Amino acid sequence: MPISFLKASACGNDFLIIDGAVAPTNPDVLTRRLCDRHDGVGADGVEWLYPAPGVDIEARLINADGSAAEISGNGTRCVAAYLCSDRKGESFLIRTGVGDKLCTLKAQSGHRYEFETAMGKPQIEESRSVKIPDGAISGVPVSMGNPHFVSFAKDFPADWQRRAAEIQASAGFPQGVNVEFVVVHDPHHIEVRFFERGVGETLSSGTGSSAAAAAAIATGRAQSPLRVAAAGGSQFVRWDGQLYLRGSADLICRGEFFE
Repeated sequence: MPISFLKASACGNDFLIIDGAVAPTNPDVLTRRLCDRHDGVGADGVEWLYPAPGVDIEARLINADGSAAEISGNGTRCVAAYLCSDRKGESFLIRTGVGDKLCTLKAQSGHRYEFETAMGKPQIEESRSVKIPDGAISGVPVSMGNPHFVSFAKDFPADWQRRAAEIQASAGFPQGVNVEFVVVHDPHHIEVRFFERGVGETLSSGTGSSAAAAAAIATGRAQSPLRVAAAGGSQFVRWDGQLYLRGSADLICRGEFFE
């Protein structure tokens, strides 16, 4: 039977949204096929949706390489956009692998939605250095429920993707890590490049934007509210007891994948 999907994108970070009822017991192989950008639909991951008590929906994220992820801030926002188009409403409580996240609708124009998501309180560690083959890179470990390593620089290294991959492969992150390189332009504006577990370089990241903002604020490099610019567009972070992430989510298309 064909598998129905909806494709959505949050600042170029794209996801397939699929009813979990059609998922096999271990959806890793199917997810890899779906996310293949040549022989599949193409996406950074699949948000498999399941009914759950006390929330609007449960979203289980599988990355493009078939690995499970705790949460995607952008993917959660894409799920909220899908729910808004399907059920209407202005706020949606979505269960993720690291707890329930409330997404509140702030604006809508056609199939483009803008939500603010309560991301929770980041766990920020002291800066430390990570050894890579040609030296060491310093950064700030941050957890948004998933692990991040935020490295600040005056300019983005020409080979930042290679360096990010080497950080991911280092012994200091046995569970893997998402890597962000950050340039601070002024106290309310940073720019970020993302290299995510299970995907590689992405145009945007919700938890990555949150982690980068948290590290910049905690180390005195920036202040809330904060614009987080990336290749796929800008998101906005404010810190008010916890982190709130605001950004767009576009519903791209619906279709069927033939197994």
